[in-house]
Amino acid sequence: MPFAPLLLVLLVPLLGCGETSRATSAERTVAVRDSAPPAPPRWTPKPITARPDPRAQGDTVSRSSGIRPFALTAADSARWPVPGPAQLPGAMLPDHRIIAYYGNTRSTRMGILGQIPRDSMLARLEATAVSWAKADTTRKVMPALHLIVTVAQAKPGPGGKYRLRTGDSVISQVASWAEERGWIMFLDVQTGHSTVEAELQPLLPFLARPYVHLALDPEFAMTQGGVPGKRVGTLDAKHVNYASGFLAHLVDSLELPPKVLIVHRFKQRMLTNYDQIKLDPRVQILIQMDGFGTARHKQDAYRLYIVPEPVQYAGFKIFYKNDRTPRARSQGYEPSCPEAVFWSVGCGDDGLMTPEQVLSGLYPVPLYVQYQ
Repeated sequence: MPFAPLLLVLLVPLLGCGETSRATSAERTVAVRDSAPPAPPRWTPKPITARPDPRAQGDTVSRSSGIRPFALTAADSARWPVPGPAQLPGAMLPDHRIIAYYGNTRSTRMGILGQIPRDSMLARLEATAVSWAKADTTRKVMPALHLIVTVAQAKPGPGGKYRLRTGDSVISQVASWAEERGWIMFLDVQTGHSTVEAELQPLLPFLARPYVHLALDPEFAMTQGGVPGKRVGTLDAKHVNYASGFLAHLVDSLELPPKVLIVHRFKQRMLTNYDQIKLDPRVQILIQMDGFGTARHKQDAYRLYIVPEPVQYAGFKIFYKNDRTPRARSQGYEPSCPEAVFWSVGCGDDGLMTPEQVLSGLYPVPLYVQYQ
């Protein structure tokens, strides 16, 4: 991989410059950052495709599902798709749909990425990706591992930053799972009282890999003070623009394919001055609807916070636990249907939206779908 010599010189001191703190919440087991740099990768993308099923007939969405087919308005048509820069070679969007599993491998509370054994998790992610490829045969599907690498904390810790950095050894391990399968990876940043600038610098060696992308979580960005988890945080267009510029510099310096930058959102105040976010062909920006609840509630939130404030691309989140009906949740993770079916597309009327329901019930159609 053609690393720029000057950038390599800059990377070495950055590995040891990050401030660390002890965990003070349920995520105490997240490791602090190590100092060992990751090895340069050899990665070939291997998306999942599917042919149309000739046996499929008519609408696959149940009439009793509560999903309202999206009624496209003139205003929606004017907003989407968003005019943007020409697509560069190697760009992930819009030719692919990214299907991601979210969490931290050192915590069972933060998402499916750490809730079940590695082999089961990876197999279920692949099954989920296949279900999406079958539901929409017009796009290739790229599985992704979405790892929270900067974890917001309820207490300030020694550095007073209300955040804990995941160790390089953990990031390297998850990166190797993606690399060997030809998948991609997202590094998710919850800044707490730190800053986007400070938290991106230690991630440089990983973001230099062609298959590693970035996500920002405004919910835990306490730019206006407060304790993470006690109030919803916020990021501004200037923070997104900084991250985008950071990634664009890497793309140019290391001759990488374009990066994807995801910004979580489930409240309007989580992202301010959206219309000042600058588009760049080297960085594809996607705003992900991050709320949980019933299918109708999630549809309404998507219409409120994604549709009227277009940036570039749109994403959606599905919660294996919190989106399910109370009765289904009371049964835990073993419903009365085959386990593989449940973990990929849900089961019956358990409340979990299927790929077909998402595709018919949301506009713009999400190009990134995350499972937690």
